[in-house]
Amino acid sequence: MNGENIPTMKNDGSNRWVRGVALILLGLVFLAGQLYDLPSFGQLFIPVLGLVFLVWGIFTRSSGLLIPGGILAGIGTGVYLMQTLPLEDSAEGGVFLVSFGAGFGLITLLSLLFTPEKHWWALWPGGIMGLVGAMLLTGGAALDVLSFIGTYWPVAIILQGIYLIFRKRNQRITP
Repeated sequence: MNGENIPTMKNDGSNRWVRGVALILLGLVFLAGQLYDLPSFGQLFIPVLGLVFLVWGIFTRSSGLLIPGGILAGIGTGVYLMQTLPLEDSAEGGVFLVSFGAGFGLITLLSLLFTPEKHWWALWPGGIMGLVGAMLLTGGAALDVLSFIGTYWPVAIILQGIYLIFRKRNQRITP
């Protein structure tokens, strides 16, 4: 850090109304699911939980809540779409990975908009999952490329190791 004071979520009860409203809404959604025969309600549990974390994180400006919210929203949306859309085998995996990657993208986007902390790191796993998912959805030559990468990815690790051994000592890698 550069010495700035980053505001954090207070734990003195000043945000208790946000937590209270989140719990009330979550309880109402699940009560409605038990009282009424809602189609595919069970499949909505994880994305609704993710949405609660996301909204809670936005209102409290806490990136610590955006992270599980983005992950749960991505996973839950992917599972829901896989089970409700008529998809072929590789397309199911593609839809899931694109949704999961989008959840990680939400972490970065919402942290930029609503919190003092910026979570650029989430673009790496989200981008990789989104790219692999898009390749699965595209099929054809993209599947051949994906198969090649899946076979030879350890070569990239070996080359990185060789680079680390032989680079000049005074050369620094900065994050």
